[in-house]
Amino acid sequence: MPNWYAIPVALLLLADADVPRVNSLRPPERPLVNFPSDEEIPIFPSAGDSSDNSQTQSKAASTPNQPMQESSKLTLVRFVSGEFAKAVKSLPAGKEGFNLTVGKPLDTQLLDRAVATHGAAVNSGDNVQITGLEFRAHQIVVDLNGGGRGKHHWRDHLQISMGGPYPTMQSASSQETGPPGLQPGMGSTIFLEWNKFVPDMTPDELKKILSPFLNFQNERSASVQWIDTLPPEMKKAIQERRPLVGMDREEVIAAMGKPDHKVRERDSEGNDIEDWIYGQPPSKTVFVRFTGDHVTRIEQFPQ
Repeated sequence: MPNWYAIPVALLLLADADVPRVNSLRPPERPLVNFPSDEEIPIFPSAGDSSDNSQTQSKAASTPNQPMQESSKLTLVRFVSGEFAKAVKSLPAGKEGFNLTVGKPLDTQLLDRAVATHGAAVNSGDNVQITGLEFRAHQIVVDLNGGGRGKHHWRDHLQISMGGPYPTMQSASSQETGPPGLQPGMGSTIFLEWNKFVPDMTPDELKKILSPFLNFQNERSASVQWIDTLPPEMKKAIQERRPLVGMDREEVIAAMGKPDHKVRERDSEGNDIEDWIYGQPPSKTVFVRFTGDHVTRIEQFPQ
C-alpha cells in the first residue's frame, strides 16, 4: 500500500484513538458502502443527471408531524436553492414580499393587490432563480432573483440561516453565473408560513408548496448548467462519477458526493494536504488527496 495513504488507513482502523487531526473517525451513521469488484465505482450521485437527484430526494422520506431536521435543511439548500423556474404568477417587489399560509389556498386577490401596491419584481412567465432559503421557527423565506429585502446577493444562494451553532454556508465557485441584470433587493420574496412549526420535508415537497407561484418543470437544474461551463474532461469525469487529478473540491463533490472521512496533514515541505476518504477499510476505499485547492493524487485500496 503506498506510503501516502498508510497513515489515513491506520487512523481509520484506530477510530477510538484520540487523534485531533482526524474528523469523524467513528463509523458513519448511514450504512457502509459495499464497493463492487470492478474498477468503476458507481456509488455516487451524478450531478449531471437530474433523474438521479430526484431519486435521491424521494428516498429522503419526510415526516410532516416532525419539525424540520438540520439534515433536511441542508438537503433543501442543495436541491432547491439555486434552481431555476418559470413564474406562474406576478410577484411583488419590496421587503414585505408575499405571505402564504401553507395548507390554505392561494388568495389571488391579495397577491394582485400586493403587486399593484409595490410593483411587480417578477412577471408571470419570467424565468427566475431561487437565490436564498432562510429557515425560521414558523417560516421558510424564499428569495427570488436576489429577493426583495435588499440584503442578499445572488452568490449567496447557498446561504442557510439555521440558528444555533451552525456555520453559514456559501458557495465558493467562481464559475457561477446569476440571472442577467440581477441586483440584490430587486427581486421578490415569498414567506411560507406554518401555524405550529416548519415540518420536515423533501425538496420535491417544498417545490410542490411553491407550485402556485413557480413551475419547475422543463427547467434545467442549476447544477447541470454549472457542469456545462466546465472543461470537457472535467464534465466527462463528473458524468462518469469518478474523481480526476486537477479537480477542485466542488467538482469532486459533484462527482462523488461528500467524503466519509477527511484527514488533514502537512507534507515534508510544509504544504497543507487533505485526504478525502470514500468507503471504510477493509472494504474497497478511495483516497482523494488535495494539495492546496486541487486534487493531486487518487488511489484505491485494495487495487
